[in-house]
Amino acid sequence: MPHLTFNLGPNLAPTGPVMNIFVGVSQPRAIALRGAGHPIPPPALIRGLIDTGASCTSVDLTILNQLGIPISGTAPVHTPSTQANQPHIANLYDVSIVLTHPLITRTFNAVPVTESQINHQGIQALIGRDILAWCLFSYDGSAGIFTLAF
Repeated sequence: MPHLTFNLGPNLAPTGPVMNIFVGVSQPRAIALRGAGHPIPPPALIRGLIDTGASCTSVDLTILNQLGIPISGTAPVHTPSTQANQPHIANLYDVSIVLTHPLITRTFNAVPVTESQINHQGIQALIGRDILAWCLFSYDGSAGIFTLAF
């Protein structure tokens, strides 16, 4: 299993476990676009923060709009600021996500993600446990590094 090791950065709060990922249209959408004679937008290279508290990956709305990905549904989302019986209703989008390493690439062809507005934080995605379930993640704060293997 190849491992990627990254520096956390000099200031842990805004930097943290951030890595580049590719986000694109889902494989079923790409097939539909190709079949209709429409171009398939190239995947976007974005910065994603690994978030072990997020059960679902979330992508900034500007990226989803840039890729022309339509809403596929909604889902209740609980955050630290929502009440127990009053979840936020988030739009869902089906995307592809690609993790890259010089020796291997891990592609998730169809992943439902929620929309977010986090671009102002210097990131465009929160990488949740739906993706991390297929990875090994190690956070070594004292050494200032994190490792992701897939």
